[in-house]
Amino acid sequence: MAPPDNDVLWARSLRCSLGGRASADVLTGINVGVREGEILAVVGPRGSGKTTLLRCLSGQTVTQEGEVWFNSAPVHTMNRAQRERLRRDRFGWIDPEPDLVPELTAWENTALPLLLRGTSRRAAKTAAAEWLERLDIGTCARTRPASLTRAERQRIATARALITSPAVLFADEPTATLHSADAAQVLRTLTAAARSHGITVLLATHDLGVAALADRTIALRDGRRVGTTTPATGAEGVTACSLSV
Repeated sequence: MAPPDNDVLWARSLRCSLGGRASADVLTGINVGVREGEILAVVGPRGSGKTTLLRCLSGQTVTQEGEVWFNSAPVHTMNRAQRERLRRDRFGWIDPEPDLVPELTAWENTALPLLLRGTSRRAAKTAAAEWLERLDIGTCARTRPASLTRAERQRIATARALITSPAVLFADEPTATLHSADAAQVLRTLTAAARSHGITVLLATHDLGVAALADRTIALRDGRRVGTTTPATGAEGVTACSLSV
């Protein structure tokens, strides 16, 4: 079965087992399609398979069964080098904890994806400065991570993920460790950038308030998809309150 033309990401019958053992399935029979420019939230309690699903869709984890397609290219048949090139050139990723290079300043960490692509230092620095200003952290551009707060480091990680205007941005609990005010700032910038640049976003979260920013929400429990919600139509098969634990 070919993926739909309007889906930038499409997956069918994904099964992923911990250590390859069938008795320890992390994902079981997941089907999902993500439209170009859509913000899709993946919700569920801890251990439901949210991070694993994002890792499978981004090519970081190879599933035991199933298919993953990106713009009609079969990710599931790519070799390791091809998947790494895809992640470098077309995808962005934000972790719950900012993974910055300690020896580099804030602007250098932000500009790193551009510098690795061969962008001139001047152009990369200009782009980094613009993104750091958008995240209200421009004054820290010359500061190294050790001298920054966790919230400031997470803003830098967010800027780094957005600086290349990726086709798809995978955000795995990007505000889980932040206070509400800092989390709101990061989410506003992330969603605004996605809208203005046509970036498709997959946002894993256990916070239904964060999920409310998405165009559509899918719910996972114990590695299975258990429902879908949209702002316009409400729940189909599972309500938001049924996800609480």
